[in-house]
Amino acid sequence: MQEDAIDRIVHQWNRERPQLDVSATHVLQRISRIFLLQAASFATVFDRYGITFGEFELLAALLRSGPPYQMSPTRLVDAVVLSSGAMTNRIDRVEALGLVERLPDPGDRRGTLVALTRAGQQTVDAAVVEHLANEEHLLGALSSAQRETLSRLLRTLLLSDAFAAHDAARTGDDGVRTTRRRRGNDGLKKVRVARVG
Repeated sequence: MQEDAIDRIVHQWNRERPQLDVSATHVLQRISRIFLLQAASFATVFDRYGITFGEFELLAALLRSGPPYQMSPTRLVDAVVLSSGAMTNRIDRVEALGLVERLPDPGDRRGTLVALTRAGQQTVDAAVVEHLANEEHLLGALSSAQRETLSRLLRTLLLSDAFAAHDAARTGDDGVRTTRRRRGNDGLKKVRVARVG
């Protein structure tokens, strides 16, 4: 079997620190590497439509909601799994591109609805065809049975307690929180930092 960059990393750890168990690296580093390469591939597709993958996700959520292709910002946050602040920024960007518009919410005098424009619907209709073809290309090395097995294993990981603890969609949090230190006037302080989509 042909070695990849992750095999080389594992070999190096085994050589330098043989007492460490780095078996998990085989899996998680490959997931990380695939994510980076997938993101680059997705960007190539969506660049042709003048949008990012994140903006496509928003447009696709509106399209999947069915006619009249409009949702409240709160429902969009749930559909795309973002913090409300990040969603507002994303809506602003696609609105500036003329792909969505904000409309008064007839059910809430203070609320708004985000609706696909005709240009937005045309964009997502075209982009999704190329996106799915690209996804098929990326998985071309796997048979149908291998894809099923991989999908089942990844689902098991995503639903496990270890990953669920960091999942904003399941915890109700705005994103993964990390703690880092910064130096202020009164010395080192712990700062809670929210990483959002």
